[in-house]
Amino acid sequence: MADFKTSTALSLLRRTAPFVVFRLAVYIGIAVAYVLATGTGAGIGYGIGGFWEQDTALAYSFYGAFAGFGLTAAVLYLLREYILYMVKAGHIAVMVELLQGRDIPAGQGQIAYARTMVAERFGTASVLFGVDQLVKGVINAVTGLLQGLFSILPIPGLDKLMGIVRAYLRVAVGLLDEVMLAYCFATRAENPFEGSRTALVLYAQNARPMLVNAAWVTAIVWLVSFMIFLLMLVPAGLVVWLLPGETGAAAVVFALLFAWALKAALIEPFALACILQAYFKLIDGQVPDPAWQAKLANASGRFRKIGEKALAWTGRRSGARGMSDPVSPEAQA
Repeated sequence: MADFKTSTALSLLRRTAPFVVFRLAVYIGIAVAYVLATGTGAGIGYGIGGFWEQDTALAYSFYGAFAGFGLTAAVLYLLREYILYMVKAGHIAVMVELLQGRDIPAGQGQIAYARTMVAERFGTASVLFGVDQLVKGVINAVTGLLQGLFSILPIPGLDKLMGIVRAYLRVAVGLLDEVMLAYCFATRAENPFEGSRTALVLYAQNARPMLVNAAWVTAIVWLVSFMIFLLMLVPAGLVVWLLPGETGAAAVVFALLFAWALKAALIEPFALACILQAYFKLIDGQVPDPAWQAKLANASGRFRKIGEKALAWTGRRSGARGMSDPVSPEAQA
């Protein structure tokens, strides 16, 4: 049995409607930016190539489309910290508040309140991004260990199933970095690195039931994502019909792009709402097991790095408080 309720997850999405709309605007905007840049690049390339033969025009159209797509990808790569800080982390903060039974202060919008919550826990976007990257490094190590375990099992034909296994593990532990952020918000952690390290240990010592819950979530995500992909073939085909040259294969690419946008805006927060329910239910009343902390430290250098960052953060905060505290007359004497 799963440790979450889909009705509760849907309720969380409904109650965080401002953020859902915000996510839709951001991710569909990204998809549209890809389409416009790719189409503009293809048109420019086709126009330049039109001075020569038809085959040359088609080749230039492809090069232009590739350049437009690549340029958009490069810009979004530079904006990844902002998207994480404003979109994902903010939505997580509000979801955790509602999941923990805490209401948003009256007269304050969800997005503004979430921005305050993220700033209190992590300060700047670069700090949040640093925590996220370190946690993802630990996730990669854990995923590698699990894949290695599956690969040595004496099961006939297992090598053919490894693609499915890897896809499952991406969903099973792919939301782990967002779970770490949720734990920091739920516990009001003043040290984001220490909070993330504690959350990782608690996840590891509940790995078996969490993977079972992730299996249910994975099935839901795959089914809904495939249905969305089929639906997106229609608008993607219309866009491709408007592009110059033979670009039939682009319909599939654009359909995948729009399906990704809806998945990031709607399906991922739903999956996260399910995983968070299971996580907080399983860790309720637990404390980190030193044995699991040692296992993670041995398995991942990134996990040890999180510990080092946690100590540095504590020292920095202590030093800042020491400089701001007034000196008593006794100390001056």
